[in-house]
Order: sequence, then C-alpha cells, then structure tokens
Amino acid sequence: MLDMSDDALEVVQRSFTMQMRVESWLGGELLSDDVPVADGSEERDSSLAVPERVTLTVPVRDRGVSWDPTIDPRHPLAAYGQQLRISYGVEVGGDFEWITRGWFLITESSADGDTVNVQAQGLLTLVDEAKFAAAFQPSGTLASTVRSLVEPALTVEIDGTLTDRSIPVGMEWDDDRLGALNEVLNAWPAVGHVTEDGLLLIEPLTDAGDPVLSVTDGLGGTVVRWQSTTSRDGAFNVVVAQGESAAGVQVQGVAYDYDSNNPYWFGGDFNPLPVPYTYSSPLLTTVAQCRAAAEATLQRLRRTSSRKLTITMVPHPGLMIGDVISVTGGGLTSAPCVIEVLSLPYSPDEMTLTVRVL
Repeated sequence: MLDMSDDALEVVQRSFTMQMRVESWLGGELLSDDVPVADGSEERDSSLAVPERVTLTVPVRDRGVSWDPTIDPRHPLAAYGQQLRISYGVEVGGDFEWITRGWFLITESSADGDTVNVQAQGLLTLVDEAKFAAAFQPSGTLASTVRSLVEPALTVEIDGTLTDRSIPVGMEWDDDRLGALNEVLNAWPAVGHVTEDGLLLIEPLTDAGDPVLSVTDGLGGTVVRWQSTTSRDGAFNVVVAQGESAAGVQVQGVAYDYDSNNPYWFGGDFNPLPVPYTYSSPLLTTVAQCRAAAEATLQRLRRTSSRKLTITMVPHPGLMIGDVISVTGGGLTSAPCVIEVLSLPYSPDEMTLTVRVL
C-alpha cells in the first residue's frame, strides 16, 4: 500500500472530501503543475503486460488556458513523450494530504467539443513499444541484462535479496523487448513493477505479508460478491520448467500444486492425474534453477485459477494491485486476499476491486 498518515487512513474508510492533482512533464521539464480534471479513472490489472490505464476528461478551456493538445507538440496533454504525475488528495483536518498514484505516459488525447479526452498508460509502455531493431544478444548477468533491456526509459532498482547469476552464452532475442524482460524475470525468478516514483522495482515474487486493510461486506456500503465464472480451460495442477545445462543436457524441475485452497490442486477432485503446464527457457541451466522457476511460475499462474471476489467500496487511494487485504463476506471470515484488479475513480464515486483468495 502507498504511504499514508494514520489520520488519512482513518478518513478514507468513511465518506471524505477528495481532490486530484495532475502534473505534466516532458523530458524532465514541468509543463503544467495543475491540469484541470473534470472526471477520470485509474485501472490496474496484474494480468496485463502494462497493468496501468488512466482516462481523464479535461475542459477545452479553463481559467483562460486552452487545453486543446493539437495546438502545440509541447502542449501538456500532447502524446509526444508527455508524462503525467497523478496525486490523489484526501482532506484531513482542513488540509489535503497528497498520495502519489504514479507516473503515466500519455498515449492519446483528442479534443471533442468542450472537452479533451486523455488516455495514458503505465511507463512499461516505453519498453513494450520499443521492439528490437536488430537481434539482441544478452551478456553479463541477469541484473545487467534487465538494465540493458529497460534503461534509460526506466531506472531499474533491484531488491538486494535476489541472487544474480550469469547469462548463458549464445542467447538471442529478435523482436519483443518486454517479452525478453519477462523471460529474464521468470527464470530468475523475480517480478517487476513500476513504483509510484516511476522506478522499475525488481523483487522476489510473493503473496506473503500482513493485510493492509480489513474489508467487511455491508460495512460502510461495501459489497462483496463472488465472481460467477468457472472453467477448466487452461487449468493445471503441475508446472514443469525445462532448460539446458552447459553440457547440452536437458534439465527440468517440477512443482506440484498442493494448495487445497485452489480448486485445481493436485490430489483433489479436479483430476487425479497430473495436468501439466510446461515452461522452457535457455536461461535455466541447472535443476535447482528449474525447480525455483517452476515454483515461481506455479505461484504466478495460480492468479488465473484461484477463487476471486469483486468488492465495491468507498475509494481508498492507498491501495495498489498486489496488496494483501483481509475480507469478511461471501462466507469468508477474515480471509487474506490479494488485489489483482482495481478501478479507482478520480471523482466522487465507488471503487471496485477484484481480489484473489489466498
């Protein structure tokens, strides 16, 4: 969860006064410190390659200023590299406490009558759209390869608990830079996300942690519902990670899903036989690396198969995908859940979460 004072945390669990602050930057230069926002929302979905989406509605004219982005390539709302830093203000004791939600790259903006519609995405968009112009042959270590793939578009920060290792020689990627980054992270194993300060943080994959918030069905207008869709498509109960040793011998590691909270768990009623998901990477050169990658892949893929709840509640500007919360409702009593999808309005309205039961 984003940093908030105790007073602000108390305020956002009931009705409160909010305000948005949107800054526009281009190449490190502040173009505007007060983009007027009439309406908008922020969507985050952990299943997407670029998880963050923002939409803004801005008046064409405000306080004598034209917000039509077509008048100048350096206009604060043009889509030529302009980035938005968005903060959510919560009134506490007559003043506003500002919670920075993050940095977002403007991908499209257009004037329509009296309004300007702005679309923005997370900063991983810069990596996603930067395909390789020629074959990329990594060298060095996992950490140095991540930096080569991402910087200078994003500054990389690597958690000190991760163990770096050398990249096997002879590897090559032809096109997809973001796909190459994800392959490195899967093999490490690690996960990356863009922080509210615009840094790409690489850290171990985990669902552990104390709940940052308790949510109760019916309290303060909160509604908790089970998602209704169930399917066997793409289901599995075993992950097999394969690689190749320096001697050219195939190596592999296997991880079984023994978590009975997952309806597809191995040994349960889903299927008494192994139903594998196979993952292969030349970055895996030992059995130990394959086993670690299999365990991490299993943990990551559980997100698509675990039971999920939809929560509608008063907006909480400190919540982010990946946060663990405690949920009471739908037959659950203080069950830990992790946020997979969130929709945060930028005007007085309800917030929606999709959470996965741990």
